[in-house]
Amino acid sequence: MIKKATFLISNTDHTKCPSPDKPEFAFIGRSNVGKSSLINMLANNKNLAKTSGRPGKTQLINHFLVDEKWYMVDLPGYGFAKVSKSIKADWEGMIQSYLSNRENLVALFVLIDSRLEPQKIDLEFITWCGENGIPIVLVFTKADKQSWPKTQSSIAKFIKASKAIFEEAPLYFVTSAENAKGKEELTGFIETQVEEFYQERS
Repeated sequence: MIKKATFLISNTDHTKCPSPDKPEFAFIGRSNVGKSSLINMLANNKNLAKTSGRPGKTQLINHFLVDEKWYMVDLPGYGFAKVSKSIKADWEGMIQSYLSNRENLVALFVLIDSRLEPQKIDLEFITWCGENGIPIVLVFTKADKQSWPKTQSSIAKFIKASKAIFEEAPLYFVTSAENAKGKEELTGFIETQVEEFYQERS
């Protein structure tokens, strides 16, 4: 479990990110998927990442140092943020450059709204990740917002769609920021990956 998470730095350039000497886990998703709420739930700090009812609140690459061991990164969402096309293009370039060049990126958590049918924009994004060798893990959010059978059905449809992109469906977790569902599983996965990162470099 996360004991301490502190904000470190925000920027728009991957070359200005912290030294890549610690394992890094980034979070991204369609605007309004509940990314900031999930980060705050994992970190036991409701004020760590800025939450907003207005999509597109996160506009920078935000680094947080967790337990002095690893970096948590809050990336701008993609999709329905009400910003100009030029700003959207800048965000896309910034995100793609970060993902393609960050050598210590262990996993990119791609957040998917568990209530929805597979969304074209999500499938396009994970396709890009697959084509560019980005290590992704799917995180289905808002599992508390509907019945469990409906959530399972939505997830099954997305996993089926992802199998058309990947040889094997990506690893996934089911979460809720409201009742902390999936918190233990997700932080356990991260802790295991952090240990492996340091073992490989020792």
